[in-house]
Amino acid sequence: MAAGHGARSRSGGRPTLEEVAARAGVGRGTVSRVINGSPRVSDATRAAVEAAVAELGYVPNTAARALAANRTDAIALVVPEPETRFFAEPYFSDMLKGVGAELSDTEMQLLLIFAGSDRERRRLAQYLAAHRVDGVLLVSVHADDPLPDLLAQLEIPAVISGPRSAGETLTSVDSDNYGGGHSAVEHLISRGRRKIAHITGRLDVYGAQRRADGYRDALREAGQEVDERLIEPGDFTEEGGRRAMTNLLDRCPDLDAVFAGSDVMAAGARQVLREKGRRIPDDVALVGYDDSAIARHMDPPLTSVRQPIEEMGRRMIDLLLEEIADRRPAVSRGLERRQVVLATELETRASS
Repeated sequence: MAAGHGARSRSGGRPTLEEVAARAGVGRGTVSRVINGSPRVSDATRAAVEAAVAELGYVPNTAARALAANRTDAIALVVPEPETRFFAEPYFSDMLKGVGAELSDTEMQLLLIFAGSDRERRRLAQYLAAHRVDGVLLVSVHADDPLPDLLAQLEIPAVISGPRSAGETLTSVDSDNYGGGHSAVEHLISRGRRKIAHITGRLDVYGAQRRADGYRDALREAGQEVDERLIEPGDFTEEGGRRAMTNLLDRCPDLDAVFAGSDVMAAGARQVLREKGRRIPDDVALVGYDDSAIARHMDPPLTSVRQPIEEMGRRMIDLLLEEIADRRPAVSRGLERRQVVLATELETRASS
């Protein structure tokens, strides 16, 4: 699309969001907030951005509506999981809270779409192909999920929560899963634990793999051997935590600590430890992941790795609004992959 009769960009082509940001002396996110009508911007900043837009002849999507009425003012939050998991796990409600808070200042509508079955995925693919949304947030992505590639194909701006692999091509926002796993195990070692088990999340989720990597490296750095019999795959559910804990105790009854890849799995593991007469933390120390309400209300209260889930949701929206303002996904712009990683923090409580 032509950029009007304003100044050309340095590259000689259509002025970019980055160039508007540089001219106004603000960040990309601030420019996209002004463009998307957010009131969370000071008058002086808004004036600076509007002046830069006018000077450069930048045509954001909102201004281009008269020329091409292809904005829907809707964003889809797509969850490729069964609805039951969405409502059972605090991770998703916290993510939704962050996304909703950041969108509340814009004109955008948020659609929540579940795509846990093949039938739902096919229906979603048709819906997206009709370009009924301006952009997509994809939460909880598995390695073999076809949805991210479909979004890239359709050139729909998209941001995912956590990359599918180290070579992710879409923009992503994640927490430091490796650091989180590492700090959980470091903490258990510092408490004198020597047989530390790990209940992993689903290993087709890159974040779960990284937590397991952090677990292994922390043991090695402390001069401990990694005993694969102490690692049991889980699936982020309470029942998965129960099953994994049962298997671990059958194999290694003398284990003295467990790092569970989510608070929900830690809750399942705790039930089994209680049933088997193991006292927490006297006999077995327990650490979870997410630092959800479950961790605080458990008996004893659960030590857990906090990831800033609401902040992740807010950052995902910021990045998506930038891509929508630029009208094209990062992939088709040939931009460098943008992978935001937010720090995690260990919250120590009585369980360890």
